[in-house]
Amino acid sequence: MDTRDAPRTVPVPWLVDAVTTVFRALGFSGPAAGLVAETLVAADMRGIGSHGVMLVPMYVERIQAGSVSRREAAESVSDLGAVAVLDGGHALGQLTGDQAMRLAVAKAHRFGVGAVTVRNAFHFGGAFRYVQLAAADGCIGIAAANTRPLMPAPGGAAAVVGNNPVAVGVPRPDGAPVVLDIALSEAALGKVRLAASGGRTIPASWATDRQGRPTTDPGAALDGLLLPTGGHKGYGLAFMVDVLAGVLSGGGYGRHVRGLYADTSVPNDCAHFFLALDVAAFGDPAEFGKRLADLADQVLTADLAPDVDRVYLPGDIEATRYARALRAGVSVEPAVLTRLRDTAASLGVPVGEPDPPADQPVADQPEKGWR
Repeated sequence: MDTRDAPRTVPVPWLVDAVTTVFRALGFSGPAAGLVAETLVAADMRGIGSHGVMLVPMYVERIQAGSVSRREAAESVSDLGAVAVLDGGHALGQLTGDQAMRLAVAKAHRFGVGAVTVRNAFHFGGAFRYVQLAAADGCIGIAAANTRPLMPAPGGAAAVVGNNPVAVGVPRPDGAPVVLDIALSEAALGKVRLAASGGRTIPASWATDRQGRPTTDPGAALDGLLLPTGGHKGYGLAFMVDVLAGVLSGGGYGRHVRGLYADTSVPNDCAHFFLALDVAAFGDPAEFGKRLADLADQVLTADLAPDVDRVYLPGDIEATRYARALRAGVSVEPAVLTRLRDTAASLGVPVGEPDPPADQPVADQPEKGWR
C-alpha cells in the first residue's frame, strides 16, 4: 500500500478543535459545536471510523441544504412521569441525543426508570456516547435508533429493515463501563463507505450486490443490500428497534426514514429511543458492583481456546483504543482528513496541518463513570 494512503495519526485536541471550528462556522454555539466534535472524534478514537469525522462533510451539506436544522435542543411533545417524547426538529442527533439521555437519567433517579423517545431526529453518531452518559451517573443505559431500510427479511429480496444500532452501557466502579454497541447488520453501512473511500475490499458476509449476490466490492455493496448479523436474529432485533424508536415515538419508521447520503435537502427523519435504569433503585450500588465484578471475573478467567491469549468484556477493546488515542493520537484515513480540511476551507475557516502527536500519559476519565 502506498504510504500516502496509510492512516495518519493526529493529536486528539487538534482534531476536536478542527471539527468544532467547522460547526461554529455554520452558526452553532461553542458548547454545541464542541459536543458534536467530541462525539465524532470519540468514535474515531474507539476505532469506529464509520461514525467519526468522516461524517462531517455530509453533516455540513445537509445543514446547508436545510434538511438538518441549526437548532441546538429538541422540544418536549409530552412528559408523563418516567416517560417523555421529544421532537428533534431535524437537529443534529448528538445534541438531541445528549438531551434525551440526560432527561432519561434524571427520570430514572426519580422513578427508578426513565424512557425518552425522539422523533423528527437525525443521525446521532455512535450509540456508545449515550449509554456512557447513563453509566457515568449510576444508571444502566440503553440507546437505539432506526435507519432507512438496508436489509432484507430472511428469504426476502428487498430492504425492509435498517441496520439499526443499539447500545447498552453498565456502570462499573473499578473502571470503564461495560459497553455493548452494535449495528444489526453484519457491518455498518459507514464501514462499507469507509472501505470504498480507502479503496479496500470488504468481507463477502457484509453485503450483496443489487442482484442479491454476496460481494467483496464496497461499491457494488452500496448499490445492494446489507446482510443482518445472525440471519433471522439480527433481522428480528432490527425490526423491534424500529418499533421502539420509530413506531413508538410517532416518528419515521421503515421506508419513511430517508438515507443519509440520499437527497440532502430531504430530512433523514429517523427516530431514537433512550432508556435509563437507576442501579440504586434495584439495590445497593456497592453490592451491584461486587456482583458485576464477579460476573466479569467468571468471563475473564475462563479457559481459553488454543492460541488465544485473553478474552474481553464488551467495550474493553474500544476503551483501550480510546485511552491509547488520548495518549498517542487518533488514527484517521488521509481521505477523511482531506475532506475535513476542504470542508473547513469552503466555510472560510481553514484548519491547517496538525503537529505530530506527543505520546503523553493522559487520564481516560471520559470513558469511566460511577455515581
